[in-house]
Amino acid sequence: MENLLSLSFDYLSSFDGVKIRKGLRQLEGLLAQICLSRATTAAERRRSMAIDGVAKSSPKDLASLSEDPAFREFFKLQEGFEWNVAIRLISCLERLLGKGSNGQNDLLLVSTLDLLRGVLLIHPPSRSLFAREIYMNLLLDLLDPSSCPAVQSSAILTLVTALLEQPSITRCFENLDGLLTVTSLFKNRGTSREVKLKLVEFLYFYLMPEIPYAGRDAANSHGGMHRSPSKASRLGSGGRERRDCEEGTRTTNEKQSLLGRYLNNVEDLVEDLKETAPFGTSFG
Repeated sequence: MENLLSLSFDYLSSFDGVKIRKGLRQLEGLLAQICLSRATTAAERRRSMAIDGVAKSSPKDLASLSEDPAFREFFKLQEGFEWNVAIRLISCLERLLGKGSNGQNDLLLVSTLDLLRGVLLIHPPSRSLFAREIYMNLLLDLLDPSSCPAVQSSAILTLVTALLEQPSITRCFENLDGLLTVTSLFKNRGTSREVKLKLVEFLYFYLMPEIPYAGRDAANSHGGMHRSPSKASRLGSGGRERRDCEEGTRTTNEKQSLLGRYLNNVEDLVEDLKETAPFGTSFG
């Protein structure tokens, strides 16, 4: 697995779009092998062929995934800087962002963001990278009004994944005027309807009660695999990410007050969130 990752990282470090695309596809193929399972019996293969015309892979259930040797090896490799996929994808985003906006570059940005989201979901401790201001600013830069709608939409979804069950990273987002960035894009007349809908969904997500990842039962979510504090501090180089962000959670009312500085009628969003519980969360 180290050889596959090393080859992919070499391609991702290139400034050549063709090589970057190849690196992304190699990583995607590796993650697909880890997370998807092919039909194993003749009957399953026949059913798959009858429905789709091809032998289709299906997602592994979470319980079996956590016991899969390949997944456990991948998860373990992600705990060190050398083989961490998220940091390589973030570095790739930095280079792509510096090349400006054009059709091919925007496609690479979207593909990189899509893959980054998958990695952050497979390996939640990698979200701690976005506790560093430089990396959080990168996501916020992608929400610039000049970015194409596809990049903006993908960046919003990636931001949600980075903040998921991470109150300290949410504080970093707030400290860097993330709410101003999001609401300014929402109020911009040139922002597409699709992006505005995703921004509303993001605001619903932001206003939800905060539940730290560390407070979850790690055994239920990752088969007992989670990062030790010492390894977590090494991932972001020098532990600076812990210094960049404030710890602690905020209530929905506190976040409503913050958001109200930039957007009117936030109380309507909160009431709607409490009534509909779109993410299945009870406010009590």
